[in-house]
Parts: sequence; C-alpha cells; structure tokens
Amino acid sequence: MRSLRFAVITAVSLAAVAPAVAWQRLNKQDSDRFEAKMSRIVALGNQKQARPSGPVTTPISDAEINAYLEYGAKAQVPAGIVEPRLNALGEGRVGGQATVDLDAVRKQKQRGWLDPMSYLTGSLPLTASGMLVTKDGVGRFQLESAQISGVSVPKSLLQELLGYYSRTPENPAGISMDDPFELPARIREIQVQRGQANIVQ
Repeated sequence: MRSLRFAVITAVSLAAVAPAVAWQRLNKQDSDRFEAKMSRIVALGNQKQARPSGPVTTPISDAEINAYLEYGAKAQVPAGIVEPRLNALGEGRVGGQATVDLDAVRKQKQRGWLDPMSYLTGSLPLTASGMLVTKDGVGRFQLESAQISGVSVPKSLLQELLGYYSRTPENPAGISMDDPFELPARIREIQVQRGQANIVQ
C-alpha cells in the first residue's frame, strides 16, 4: 500500500525537483486531506468493475502535496534530499525544488576536470521544471530547465542525481528521465493547471 501510494505521488509530481517555488505555509490539515485523497485514488484503482458513470477526477493542490511531503512522507523521501517542494505551473508544466546532498553522488566514481560534478560539493538548492505529458495511463516528463544554486546545469547532471536518488534493489540504476512510465492506480491522465493537478481515473 505504501509503495503504491508513493508511486501515485511520484506520478503526480514526478520526483522531487523543480523551479523556484512560491513560499507556502504548510499545515497538517492539508497533509491529511492529501492522504485521504490518495486513499480514495488507490481504492478506486483497485476496483474491478467498470464505472458506468464515466471518469472520476480528483483535484490535488500544491498546498496539499507539499504539506504531505512535510508531515506525512518524510520516511519516503531519500536521505540526502531535504525540504522538497512541488508546484503545478499550469498548461502541463510542473516544477519544484529541494536541497540535495551532492557529495554522496560525486563520490560514486572518479571525476575528470571536465565533469561539472567535480566542482559541486555539499548540499545545494536544486530547481528544475518541465512538461508532464500524460495520456491513456502513460506519462512522460520533458525537462525544460534545471539549476543548482541558480546556475543552469546540463540534463546529464540532473539525470545522474535522479538515477542516484531513485535507486532501489529492484532497479539499481534508478529512474531514467526520458523513459515513459505507467501511471499507477488506473490513472488515465493528469491535468496540470496552475496550483493544482487533476487526477483522472
């Protein structure tokens, strides 16, 4: 149940990176609302029978998902990622930010002087944005921009960070940013508006 719930969160927000996020006051009530909505989404996805009434849409606000990341999901966020924040930017665009431990990634292999990771140390703010395209139960993320401490970084560097922090025993290479992914819980599409994502099942 927990892994499926986190898969839904990942599909909604696509990992914990993105662009400058407006300051939000987070509260436990929004976190609880997010959990209740996730439970309904998962339960609806587990139903065997078809829904004659048509698609069901569940709206999830930026405040709800960020409150959940703050209050309910800390145990699910990988060590080395601090204060992730996510935003629906509208017209299919998503974004967010996090402080990321770059030392853990940099020390994974020898670095040449042309490798930008050679010069990044400590924990620094990472931001990124892009398009979340979903259709017929499949999603794809198209990166538009990424920055570390306000300086633009190449997609390859962001992919290395994503791969490292999304590793699992079943998938030791982690997530590839360019790979399409199946939306969990029978989600058909995610409609990204400004400040809100609508989950359609």
